[in-house]
Amino acid sequence: MRTRILFAAAILVPGLLAQQPYFEKRTLDFVLDHRPTPEKRMFESMAGGMAALDFDNDGRLDLAFTNPLRLYRNEGDLKFRDVTPGSGFEAGDNAYLIGLTTGDFDADGLTDIFAAGIERNVLFRNLGNGKFADVTAQTAGIPPKTPEWGIAAAFLDADGDGRLDLFVTNYGLDRTKSRFCGDANRKLRVYCHPKYFDPRPNQLYRNLGNGKFADISTESGISKAKGRGMSVAIADYDADGKPDIFVTNDNMANFLFHNLGKGKFEETGLLAGVALLDHGKPVANMGADFRDVDNDGKPDIAVTALNNETFPFFRNDGAGTFHDATSETRLGQLAVKYGGWGAAIADFDNDGAKDLFTTNSHVNDLVEQFEPGMTYLQPNTLFRNDGTGKFVDSACPNLKQSAAAHRGMAVADFDGDGRLDVVVTVLGGPTELWRNIAPAKPWIAFRTNRIGTSIDIGKQSNTFTPSLGYASASHTPVHFGVSANDVPQVIITWPDGTKKVLEKVAANRVVNID
Repeated sequence: MRTRILFAAAILVPGLLAQQPYFEKRTLDFVLDHRPTPEKRMFESMAGGMAALDFDNDGRLDLAFTNPLRLYRNEGDLKFRDVTPGSGFEAGDNAYLIGLTTGDFDADGLTDIFAAGIERNVLFRNLGNGKFADVTAQTAGIPPKTPEWGIAAAFLDADGDGRLDLFVTNYGLDRTKSRFCGDANRKLRVYCHPKYFDPRPNQLYRNLGNGKFADISTESGISKAKGRGMSVAIADYDADGKPDIFVTNDNMANFLFHNLGKGKFEETGLLAGVALLDHGKPVANMGADFRDVDNDGKPDIAVTALNNETFPFFRNDGAGTFHDATSETRLGQLAVKYGGWGAAIADFDNDGAKDLFTTNSHVNDLVEQFEPGMTYLQPNTLFRNDGTGKFVDSACPNLKQSAAAHRGMAVADFDGDGRLDVVVTVLGGPTELWRNIAPAKPWIAFRTNRIGTSIDIGKQSNTFTPSLGYASASHTPVHFGVSANDVPQVIITWPDGTKKVLEKVAANRVVNID
């Protein structure tokens, strides 16, 4: 068996303001193989989903990747070892898989993995001891082979029965197989516009227990809405105790599936104010995250899109509605020159206000030859929350100097120093690990395996929901920056609505709450 220890020299950047988060760059030897062809198949541009999870319950966050499907164990000190051989991940070797999500669907205390891809689903049950089993065929309700083009997925308890159900978002049916898109005279072929892909419904699978699922897409109301789904994010946006589902759609209006209870959903994106920006035109909605940015107790939505479209931001007004806050948060100006994929709302500088990290690249790898001034390879961005729910450029030169074809992402404290790091996949290149070396500040994190658990500390609130970014998952402790070395009160709300209060909790540690 061949194993590898991953490492790289750090890139230190002097002269940054002390109050701003910054990173050093390391690289992992996993290379994302998106299998590019002269025919420019659209899904080649969309690969790159990944996941952070503690698959062996040793307290360190590990990594899983797609294309090829690989599992890396965190050995400590930011060294990762490829442990794919013998892990069971070999079952996905012949598939074109795009997105990963995580959850303990069988409630055995081990985190399982679901992969969605081109006409293929794979559900991996975690057996322990670093072993996974492909149980897709055994689940009955989740077909291993499918006509759909799955991109992203999320585990959630959709019907309140205490078992994790599975939501999968699909892209369109391809009508471009014989179409040449681009400039035929110059023999420049590019990926076709999304309009050539017929919208498709998303899917919801109910967990029946005993490792079985049932497709309830039709009876739940999910399949009524057809789109070109790119990402999915979960939150209880109207505070009724039931998780709702937000889906980004490529060059179409976004969906917000309002949970009506008992496994029923209603698509309310337009009425809620998150389907479109105020100008009323659809954009290339890509990645998303769904969390409280302004510390008002209501989850907001951050979305990435292409150059000149800005990164849409929808602020939760309460009473089931949002408004387009792209300009008021300053993202309209800050993000207009970027093409975004992953999006993560998290507190990277431990100041008690959640920031926004995005992974960036244009979708068209020949864009410079069609649109002067545009660039295909782009740097990642960190937009810092100024404490009011508005963003400022974090001025991280090392981020700005690392342009690449970035795609999926995972956010976690990989080295256990209390600061959130970021791992980013790159089309055709080594994976980036951005180690957070911002000045140390007090922090606290809460480890749970119960998706949907909400935690409140003062004005701060967050929910354990792994799906974020683009076709990716971060199955990691719920992290907070705090103002002192102890936390006066922590309120934990379990998915069933029951609460637990912790008093005078010591900070600077991970607290197990299950």
